[in-house]
Amino acid sequence: MKMEFLGDSQNHDGSETEKKNKKKKRFHRHTPYQIQRLESTFNECQHPDEKQRTQLSRELGLAPRQIKFWFQNRRTQKKAQHERADNCALKEENDKIRCENIAIREAIKHAICPNCGDSPVNQDSYFDEQKLRIENAQLRDELERVSSIAAKFIGRPISHLPPLLNPMHVSPLELFHSGPSLDFDLLPGSCSSMSVPSLPSQQPNLVLSEMDKSLMTNIAVTAMEELLRLLQTNEPLWIKTDGCRDVLNLESYENVFARSCSSGGKNSNLRMEASRSSGVVFTNAVTLVDMLMDSVKSSELFPSIVAASKTLAVISSGLRGSHGDALHLMLEELQVLSPLVATREFCVLKYCQQIEHGTWAIANISYEFPQFIPQSRLHRFPSGCLIQDMSNGYSKVTWVEHVEFEELEPIHEMFKDSVHKGLAFGAERWIATLQRMCERFKNLLEPATSSCDLGVIPSPEGKRSIMKLAQRMVSNFCLSVGTSTNTCSTVVSGLDEFEIRVTSHKSRHEPNGMVLCAATSFWLPISPQNVFNFLKDERTRPQWDVLSNGNSVQEVANITNGSNPGNCISVLRGFNASSSSQNNMLILQESCIDSSSAALVIYTPVDVPALNIAMNGQDTSYIPILPSGFAISPDGTSRGGGGGSLITVGFQIMVSSLQSAKLTMESMETVNNLINTTVHQIKTTLNCPSTA
Repeated sequence: MKMEFLGDSQNHDGSETEKKNKKKKRFHRHTPYQIQRLESTFNECQHPDEKQRTQLSRELGLAPRQIKFWFQNRRTQKKAQHERADNCALKEENDKIRCENIAIREAIKHAICPNCGDSPVNQDSYFDEQKLRIENAQLRDELERVSSIAAKFIGRPISHLPPLLNPMHVSPLELFHSGPSLDFDLLPGSCSSMSVPSLPSQQPNLVLSEMDKSLMTNIAVTAMEELLRLLQTNEPLWIKTDGCRDVLNLESYENVFARSCSSGGKNSNLRMEASRSSGVVFTNAVTLVDMLMDSVKSSELFPSIVAASKTLAVISSGLRGSHGDALHLMLEELQVLSPLVATREFCVLKYCQQIEHGTWAIANISYEFPQFIPQSRLHRFPSGCLIQDMSNGYSKVTWVEHVEFEELEPIHEMFKDSVHKGLAFGAERWIATLQRMCERFKNLLEPATSSCDLGVIPSPEGKRSIMKLAQRMVSNFCLSVGTSTNTCSTVVSGLDEFEIRVTSHKSRHEPNGMVLCAATSFWLPISPQNVFNFLKDERTRPQWDVLSNGNSVQEVANITNGSNPGNCISVLRGFNASSSSQNNMLILQESCIDSSSAALVIYTPVDVPALNIAMNGQDTSYIPILPSGFAISPDGTSRGGGGGSLITVGFQIMVSSLQSAKLTMESMETVNNLINTTVHQIKTTLNCPSTA
């Protein structure tokens, strides 16, 4: 191997001849021994220090500067070789997968049904083709990105592959759908199907280069610095509204922080939401950090807020098994429990750092990743929380939510105040939900012999089984009434004149068959607490519950679920008014309300044998449930003197035990009548005008 270097000029007397010689490059050809010795040293150490370079200089008879230049050139050459090898490997892999995809597509196109000998007619081939399109788009983006990096070292552009299938827009979380294709028999005019909610727990093979990881780390560290200032600074950065809520002073914020990640410019459609809230929760700091950094546990912790969550890549797993300096790339979809409010999808970096002993901070910041583009323009500025351990099983949590979004479509008039004032997605809602859920987890660990619990629950295992069944019921309901694009359902009827949204899905469990879901939202000039008390009271239930046929119900078991007496899991038994006999069908109900006045009353029919399974502590995952119920929240105004309530009601009915069953107009009319009759009876009983 021969290396060439620019020699050192020794004479600087300023003569014209020497100036010309100075401009000329003098080359020195190394001897085979010098090259062999330099290569040997390079294999042992690619970055020799000054002492090593001086020793090589004396040994080989070369100037220290020549030694330095040789190692610089050799490192550059080595790096370029690696980049070329990586690029060739990626290109070969891309070619291989592209050929496989084309072969699969052709096989699907010419597939023959083994039963009838004809081409199968279903939607599976469509979804297979869409999956191939998505994979090809991902591969092409990755190849182009790596090629551009490699070209910098090779010194010339890398020739690209022939154009692949056209990319298409998909919801970010749809890219990790691993379930079966949907093949609903829909009513005429129905909308296209959505993807699945149950995201796989394992991480996808998302390949990140060292350059990507370095960039992500820098962004996360900068976001953490800003978040800590937002958490620890008060006025004038934060101002009080309504006497208690912390809202960001945007003018002060722009003076303190450079908004480099904002879109900039004047855009009348851009809106900013920024709020801060704090509270004490019954969970120690380490446990809370573990739950918030885990996408699955986080979804279970916030079922009414997080519609879907997925960890795409772990850039750093933390120090010594802890979450200190852990950095994850995640996808999140946040929701309001209403068919009238669109969800918000984010691709975020979640960075956890231990500030001091017993104090942790978790920062979230939007990260624009080419493969994952949300349907609407959303950007999460440094947000997150500060968790301070109080050494008594409690933690103090301070939460910041800071989001900029583009309002492409007007927000429904009913929810406009709630969204614009930051109540729908703001920090106060996160803290209130966190406090309530931590109380629930605390109660889950307490023995079933508590004096606050009613009814016969034979063991702690039985209590935990019932609570887990209720938790599955709540999560199912929250997904069924929202607008998540990642639910395993198909919109069969959009918002009609009564603003009822109907979806359907084929369930292979809980129960097995075709299920129809309907949901709508309406407003009442009554406080959320009073609406909650009315819906929870078993004495007033016959006045609105269409399914009870006006018969009375009685609470036969009760599990306390927090410090608020209204937070509980109940078992209700119905009575037949004509014969005074008990029904064999029970109702499992969970009711809860938090400090922000957001409340849930969710219930499902359960037969006696199934409930006995739960009470005996057995596995409840196979117990069929069809949750219905209500989500209640403040309307964000002062209408009627004390503010009103936004109420979402949702019903699920079993259309058929056969997954191949077709939806009928009778099924649609049944579920619509359930919604309309329930809303009408609630308004009539509470003396509210029907147009409210």
